[in-house]
This record gives sequence, C-alpha cells and structure tokens, in this order.
Amino acid sequence: MSDKRRTIPSLVKDPKLIEKRREQIVEAAVDLFIHKGFHKTTTREIARASGFSIGTLYEYIESKEDVLYLVCDAIHAEMEGRLREAINFNGTGLSIMKLALKSLIRVMDQMSDRVLLIYQESKSLPKETLRYVLSREEEIAQIFVEILRKGIADGSINIDEKHVKLMADNIMVLAEMWVFRRWALHKHYTLEEFTEKQIALLLREISVSDK
Repeated sequence: MSDKRRTIPSLVKDPKLIEKRREQIVEAAVDLFIHKGFHKTTTREIARASGFSIGTLYEYIESKEDVLYLVCDAIHAEMEGRLREAINFNGTGLSIMKLALKSLIRVMDQMSDRVLLIYQESKSLPKETLRYVLSREEEIAQIFVEILRKGIADGSINIDEKHVKLMADNIMVLAEMWVFRRWALHKHYTLEEFTEKQIALLLREISVSDK
C-alpha cells in the first residue's frame, strides 16, 4: 500500500516499553470508545483506565487522535492476523474461498464492537491518518483478491480478471453485513445459517457450482 504507517512521537526511547505501554493504552481506550464514544471520552479517563497518570500518558502519545489511530490500527492488525491464521492456503481457489469467507464472518462476529468502532469513529482522524487506516482494510480485501486469482488460475473460479477487485470488496461487505445488520439478521438467521447463505450467494456470482 502507498499509505505508510504513521509514526507517533514518544518521549520514551525504549521501543519495547513504548509498545507495551501503547498496548495498555489501546486496550483501555477500546472499551471507553465503545461504551462512551470517542468524543465523550477524555484523555484523563484513558490514562486512568490504562493505570497511568495523565503526564505519563502524554509520554507515549501527543493527542486523543493518536490513541484513536492506535486503536484502529490494532483492530485491523488483529482482524488480519486472525483471518490469516484461519485460512489454509492448500487446495483450490474455490475451497480456500469458502473457508476464507467463513473465517472472515466468524472474525467479524467475534470483533463486531471493534469493527463498528472503526466505522463510527475513524472519521475523527486527520485526513492523512484516516487514509492509512482505510488502506489497512484494503490489505484485508487483498487477501480475497489473491484467493480469487488463485481460483482463476486453477480453473475452480470463473470470474473476469477486471472484476476481481470489485468482487473482493463485495466479499468484505458480505461479511461486514453481520456487524451492521446483526440486530435484524438475528431474528431470522443463526451465524452459521447466515454464513452458509452468504457462501451460496458468492458461489452463484462467480459461476461455480458448490463442490
């Protein structure tokens, strides 16, 4: 991706300590942002929940927007990590695709509050920082681009190359629907039923019979 990871200045020089303390800050801030919202959460509350004084907090970040950026970046990293761990890249592109979509929906279910947080609050980030945060989701979509191309190459998936990126974005939306419409979907589908229906819809679109 062209958008580089943002470097947040710190008064502390020990990289391992910075990483450890920022992980504490992220964990504290996630809960606060989910329950109170970004704007209603104060840096003093973040510091207290992290176990720091406000002065110590500012040794590791410069603003509340820095914390939001760290939170969004950490959520995307966890999403991508869980997804890659769940996918076995052995087999045809079609078989990998079914497993990958199932895994993505499961991750969305497990991290639904955090996914919602990104979409609700990331608009508060500075423009350049927001561009980077959005590019992280593109990296997750790129996993599905790779799987689709593998399926095209081995003949198990039938889709024109020019539509691969659009289809990868569609797959992301199919999975995210469980987060954004779960309140309504719960009335009619279990997570497993929803997953199987979305897989069936995807297979129909890429013109491959379920094997």
